[in-house]
Amino acid sequence: MHKKETVPLDELAKALFTINRHAKTASDPKHLYYIKKESINRLLKEKRAEKIGLHFSNNPKYSNQHSTLLVKVDKYFFHIPPTKDDFKKLEHLGELDQSYRNPSTKMSLSQAKKIVYRHIDWQPVKKTQNSRKKYRSSYFTPSSLGKMDWPPSKTKRRTR
Repeated sequence: MHKKETVPLDELAKALFTINRHAKTASDPKHLYYIKKESINRLLKEKRAEKIGLHFSNNPKYSNQHSTLLVKVDKYFFHIPPTKDDFKKLEHLGELDQSYRNPSTKMSLSQAKKIVYRHIDWQPVKKTQNSRKKYRSSYFTPSSLGKMDWPPSKTKRRTR
């Protein structure tokens, strides 16, 4: 891998905000949430972000209330899954404050991803043109289409 470079915190916070906003409306948000979580965890290790406390989630899983970890990065606040240690060390802040909003930011998703990829030193997998796999059935039934002897010649039937 290449030499680790430090991404400015305000730029990284804006990128994380953009990724988080797109993840909330994406049809398959797994990757976006993954890179957001990885980046925030690195920022916490680098002591460039701080854990604020725990919040009840607005979207309970399977009707069970659960908590999320509130993290401050520059002027932005984000939620990530908490660790067991977080429950022991951090204060529970209760319900999410709906009146608070992160500062508005204009940044494209592709630019935001590049910034976060640079921070977590992650290389996206390059897709090749022929990477699409053809469907192969494990049960092969030959087709009669395109055969020269179609329809099959009449069989000799016995007549009485």
